[in-house]
Amino acid sequence: MMAHFVERDISGVLSELAEGFPVVVITGPRQSGKTTLAKRFFSGKPYVSLENPIEREFFQEDPLGFLARFPDGAVFDEVQNTPDLMSYLQGIVDEDGRMGLYVLTGSQNFALSDIISQSLAGRAGIAELLPFSHTELERGGYVAETLEEQLLKGAYPPVHDRGLNPSTWYKSYVRTYLERDVRSIVNVRNLGAFQDFLSVCATCCGSQVNLSKLASDCKIDSKTAKIWLGVLEASYIVRILRPYFKNFRKRITKSPKLYFWDTGLLCHLLKMGDEASLSNFASRGALFENWVISELSKQRLNRGDIDNLFFWREQEGVEVDVLLDLGDKIEPVEIKSGMTPQVKYARHLNKFVDWAGDAASNPKIIYTGRDRLTIRGVEYLPWKYYLSNT
Repeated sequence: MMAHFVERDISGVLSELAEGFPVVVITGPRQSGKTTLAKRFFSGKPYVSLENPIEREFFQEDPLGFLARFPDGAVFDEVQNTPDLMSYLQGIVDEDGRMGLYVLTGSQNFALSDIISQSLAGRAGIAELLPFSHTELERGGYVAETLEEQLLKGAYPPVHDRGLNPSTWYKSYVRTYLERDVRSIVNVRNLGAFQDFLSVCATCCGSQVNLSKLASDCKIDSKTAKIWLGVLEASYIVRILRPYFKNFRKRITKSPKLYFWDTGLLCHLLKMGDEASLSNFASRGALFENWVISELSKQRLNRGDIDNLFFWREQEGVEVDVLLDLGDKIEPVEIKSGMTPQVKYARHLNKFVDWAGDAASNPKIIYTGRDRLTIRGVEYLPWKYYLSNT
């Protein structure tokens, strides 16, 4: 299958950043399409890969000479490989004054954040590019025929635009992540133990984070488990969903929940390689929930909005999968993998609305059926409709 460029939802954000900041930073996980997007969107600028040892050596030996080649700016790819670059860019952009002069990409969010906060604070606008969203999959003609196929394939561009076998690609992706990124991020002496940790995290998809249990299952200490979970979050492998902070006179949990940014990677770690195994999988509901939550977050990041998703759980067990914090209102959303709309799906939603009172607005249930309807004040929305129209 020949790859074709899919217009990314975040393009509008890039335009705004290029008009308001001298430096535009595109960050996100490896293979999410950062290089392709930067080269395409900023096609008038020279492209330099800082994974190229010749370019890195040139910069290290003569930084000013290296930058003098690009008087009208450039796209610098994988800038975490040359952290000193940002200090030199600071002086150049302050003197030059033009917006959108340099475009930087990088795969390690926390490393870039530290560098930017030290050298480019107020000078850099940051865009986070995740794997394809549902609308981008539609735009590229990549939407799967079944939900199970969609969950198995995930949303990483190479799986779709190269027509690769998901299992083969994700196996290589995990190996590359462990051997390259993890070693450069944190001092992990036993990569096997880290891979076990990653697999155990996959089994906890949709559950509240229990560092003690994670540590015990992987035979590491809780401090190491916390550091490793932070590495997974900062490198866009896992997505931590925080509990909503207002209690509405109820005792609420304070532990976050664990999800993965991509269900294809998650299915690979859970050793599910075909639709039949997924259809019969006991935690199919958690996988569907993971998919929807990831999509809701992508929508916000692709618009340049804050990721305002939370969950609610009070200590007597009443839980709502997602709360959208809209400022003056809270929109509660339940996610159900069943195809038949049922009144019982709204049981916890209704309790939350009673407790939250006027703060709650437009309760919804996203499910896998086809009908859009309202039952007792709660909207039931097919997932494809919801994700295509929000």
